[in-house]
Amino acid sequence: MVTNQLPVDQILGGDCIQVLRTLPEKSVDLIFADPPYNLQIEKDLWRPNSTRVNGVEESWDQFADFSSYDCFSQAWLLECRRVLKDTGTIWVIGTYHNIFRVGRILQDLGYWILNDIVWVKNNPMPNFYGVRFTNAHETLIWAQKVKGAKYTFNYRAMKSYNQPGSENGGLQMRSDWRLPLCTGKERLKINGEKAHPTQKPEALLERVIISSSNPGDIILDPFFGSGTTGAVAKKLGRHWIGIETEKSYISIAKQRIQDVSANTKSDDRHIDASSLKVKRIPFINLLEKGYLVAGQTLYFGKQGAVKAIILPDGHIQHGNVSGSIHEIGRNILRAPCNGWVTWYYINQATGDKEPIDILRQRYRKEMAQDDFSKHTNGEGR
Repeated sequence: MVTNQLPVDQILGGDCIQVLRTLPEKSVDLIFADPPYNLQIEKDLWRPNSTRVNGVEESWDQFADFSSYDCFSQAWLLECRRVLKDTGTIWVIGTYHNIFRVGRILQDLGYWILNDIVWVKNNPMPNFYGVRFTNAHETLIWAQKVKGAKYTFNYRAMKSYNQPGSENGGLQMRSDWRLPLCTGKERLKINGEKAHPTQKPEALLERVIISSSNPGDIILDPFFGSGTTGAVAKKLGRHWIGIETEKSYISIAKQRIQDVSANTKSDDRHIDASSLKVKRIPFINLLEKGYLVAGQTLYFGKQGAVKAIILPDGHIQHGNVSGSIHEIGRNILRAPCNGWVTWYYINQATGDKEPIDILRQRYRKEMAQDDFSKHTNGEGR
């Protein structure tokens, strides 16, 4: 039975598919899912020093065959799609054992894949038998619910990301993320043993949550495990909902999230998109400044086969349709579009086509210089 109340900041015990069916339609902004990997382990794994490797042996990771796993995957992904807002996105992480099957099912259910991210592990477990390459990565699929719909991507926050292990240097964040496994103090243990076999590092969830959600958003994790999603969401000012079937994991996750105190907000390791937003520059400002003029032609892409005309109100017209630079670009691509980097103008001084984003950056720089001049002249004190 679907409830009207959304149980935010709570762990819901039970089978993920059954619990998902109780949540309202189109109620969450972001989903992070770390489903069973279906590792198909058939025998014990031993290190060269004769110690046994503690891998994933729990019953929740065991399925009769691929068909059973596919049915399970389709069921929970279908329910996730129902509870996800039309503007929402989903992240699914997996290994070569399952991620390709999950990816196909995502597409079959109507999700639109935005990116695949490769988590490159700095400290992977070696292949003890020496019969295969060391498995040093996992894959994350990032997909939106509705192709072409608006969705959250905090591009500038990720471009400015300066967490340990990030190698951005002010460039666009790449799709290969080099991060260590969850070890040391962060790794939860009970009597010296791992509390959860596949606990993910908080640094991984920080990137996921900062990039694709905003403060106050609701993040759902249908395979909550040791509560990494909830802990990181709380630190970053998001709401969360966890679903978990194992009572032992629920107990661990509750305590872990309770231990996330208010003073975490002052921890400068945790950046947030809201602190990195740059003042928005409306397209019409470029007309008011004289960088562009009404009636001027813009070119979609540097080749410029598709054109639009700038209108006096700051919209552009392509054929019989008018709208913002982003809306018209989205209509042409039939996918999300950043009009600043896709529309080009002709630089009269050089005769070259350049993205209109160059003009936006020039405008922003001039505004910053004006603000500085006002401040140094005593006008802003």
